Amino acid sequence: MKILQAIKVSFGAIRSHKLRSFLTMLGVIIGVFSVVTLVSIAQGATGAVTEQIEEMGPNLIIVNITGRGHRTLSLEEANRLAGREGVRAVAPVVSGRVTVKQGNVTLDTTLEGTSPEYRTVRNQSAQSGRFLTEADLQFRQNVVLLGGSVAEELFPLGDPLGREIRIDGTPFTVIGLLEEQGAGLGGSGDDKIIVPVTTAQRLLRISGISTIYLQASAPEMVDRVIAGVEAALTLHFRDDQAFTLFDQAQILDTLEQITGTLTLMLGGIAGISLLVGGIGIMNIMLVSVTERTREIGICKALGAKKRDILLQFLIESSVLSGFGGLFGLALGYGAGIAISNFTDLTPAFSPLVVAVALVFSLCVGMFFGLWPANKAAKLNPIEALRAQ
Repeated sequence: MKILQAIKVSFGAIRSHKLRSFLTMLGVIIGVFSVVTLVSIAQGATGAVTEQIEEMGPNLIIVNITGRGHRTLSLEEANRLAGREGVRAVAPVVSGRVTVKQGNVTLDTTLEGTSPEYRTVRNQSAQSGRFLTEADLQFRQNVVLLGGSVAEELFPLGDPLGREIRIDGTPFTVIGLLEEQGAGLGGSGDDKIIVPVTTAQRLLRISGISTIYLQASAPEMVDRVIAGVEAALTLHFRDDQAFTLFDQAQILDTLEQITGTLTLMLGGIAGISLLVGGIGIMNIMLVSVTERTREIGICKALGAKKRDILLQFLIESSVLSGFGGLFGLALGYGAGIAISNFTDLTPAFSPLVVAVALVFSLCVGMFFGLWPANKAAKLNPIEALRAQ
């Protein structure tokens, strides 16, 4: 029997039992749909977080002081790090939750106290108005820049520039509106306000600096800067466990390890449904062999060889799993479009994942169809013709 003829016979058998064929494919459809959708969501989330990390600022190094007790650096000690080799800029930061009020509107948000270098180090400027200046720090001015969501809540209809708000009861003048950041690590980048670090220390009653953002002068200087700052802080605290340093490359490496493990786990869970679908194909093919025993006997009596019968049933199981894979892939793409339209997440469909899912679905059909096909091929033609 030629392959083309075997394919025609297989399609005929599938068409003669449409509902049963669809139910047989359902397991494979769900399996491929699950694999493609879950893995693409994981890859899309990874891409989004990676982009956010890269947008945190070029050649960024983050220093967190976690010394014994509440030991931190003073503002002057933190600023001295700017004089180290390879350091282009330093932005010390103090932060805390505060209550902001304007008119009858009150909300809780994050306050960050920092310096003018924050604009360069963290790659965030004012889209209107101005950013902080050294004079604001020197004279501890009560000036503030608003994140996008905070500005919308406090001033839904008007321009916030030059207006007055109260932060924990203290009046501040709005001097700028921050560029929109969107959702990021740890929450929305627009749900915050920025004030001079000296003002923030007084407002939050924080004397020391526990977080410092540094910018290396070039990518190749990042490791050298980290080594130099680490040596300086170890000498200062006399404890190498009193602080942590990490840069974007380390964050991305950690993220890649976590998301890689998560993707494998999701793919494995979804792959189980493909195996369940394969078992369904095997069960239905065994039933089909029993139903078509006389047909197999007639084919053998007319000269069909063992390999012809084997090929026919393997093609039939492969067609079932192959079409199930295509339908599952179509549903996966549809789900991806729906997710991107109704959420902020955009799934990333990798050609490799799509190819692996389709090939795996075909292999499942062939593997689980092998036993029923072999059973059909081994039937004795005389006994098959006697079957009722």
